[in-house]
Amino acid sequence: MPAQDVPRPYPLIDSDPHAGRVIRYMRSSDYGVWAGATAAGPGLLYLYEKVDPSKYRHGINPALRLTTFLGFAAGFMLAYQQSSFRLWGLKENQAEVARDKVEMSALAKAGKPLYGETDMSDYLQGVAARNSTWSQLKLHAMPWFNLVNHNQHGVDNSKYTSETSQQSS
Repeated sequence: MPAQDVPRPYPLIDSDPHAGRVIRYMRSSDYGVWAGATAAGPGLLYLYEKVDPSKYRHGINPALRLTTFLGFAAGFMLAYQQSSFRLWGLKENQAEVARDKVEMSALAKAGKPLYGETDMSDYLQGVAARNSTWSQLKLHAMPWFNLVNHNQHGVDNSKYTSETSQQSS
């Protein structure tokens, strides 16, 4: 079953990007969101403690550690989701399109598989793709990342090989 064709305001780079690729394509603004969310939790807890002290006998250090961890995890998921939106073509992605063209054309020119090597059957690759496509929209409910190299990315791969053959001619 082919991936659903969704109207996108920007070019599609990858309909089901591998987690490593999503992280590699993060922008500095994504890291800023991640850092801001990490600092926001303990910052707000500290502010609340100053406004209305809890008088907890062990202090607020355990709660600060917990909110820092939760802020770190939430910030990562927000940054991951923003990077995924650019790869899907749902947000402005001009820099990612250029990077994708260079990266994938180099892989095609070297004769390597564009989306990594796998020893899974085509059927299992399809199962993996169906399980992880659009999963970034549900990170708040269940964190699910594409950790499998498969061949179903919703993009015509001939654009990478045809450009490579045109450049060598």
